Amino acid sequence: MGAVVGTLTMQTKQRRPSRDKGDDELEMTMVCHRPEGLEQLEAQTNFTKQELQILYRGFKNECPSGVVNEETFKHIYAQFFPHGDASTYAHYLFNAFDTTNNGSIKFEDFVMGLSTLLRGTLREKLEWTFQLYDINRDGYINREEMTEIVRAIYDMMGKYTYPALKGDVPQQHVDAFFQKMDKNKDGVVTLEEFVIACQEDETMMRSMQLFENVM
Repeated sequence: MGAVVGTLTMQTKQRRPSRDKGDDELEMTMVCHRPEGLEQLEAQTNFTKQELQILYRGFKNECPSGVVNEETFKHIYAQFFPHGDASTYAHYLFNAFDTTNNGSIKFEDFVMGLSTLLRGTLREKLEWTFQLYDINRDGYINREEMTEIVRAIYDMMGKYTYPALKGDVPQQHVDAFFQKMDKNKDGVVTLEEFVIACQEDETMMRSMQLFENVM
């Protein structure tokens, strides 16, 4: 999950000279999609108005139209993984942010997801991650889905993958995942199984704590 937050916040954290509220409101009227008012987003997320202004400026800098399609999202994401192929993982990540399934991510979609990952409760963070892995959104993670996610991560990391990718390595990861997560051995992982297993995993819990200091 570290790749999710790190790459999506690096560009939005580029601070520019401070401007007043009027500048931000004027900018919002000049893009094709005008996001909801900052006050409303502040109430819906765990970000302050100042943080939302910083995030919005970074978002608009990359996406002047106010929305991101999948190809643009992949292009931005790929810049952080020059030695690998991030396109498949970016596809799954895009779908996780595109909660309305309309093929685009608005600023509201972006900050709602980011708010969950950075400032949400542990339960909310795990639910978001589960939805990322549940590719077909049927409420379960099956072996095929987990295999696709693992391969996408290996492709994204490229030559920096450790251990070096061999034919059976992704399957070994999937087997380990299901051994830990699939408590009733029915071949799929439910949300509750996922949450319980993650809470018992020290590595996962440490990764969750890292998110709290991203912004």
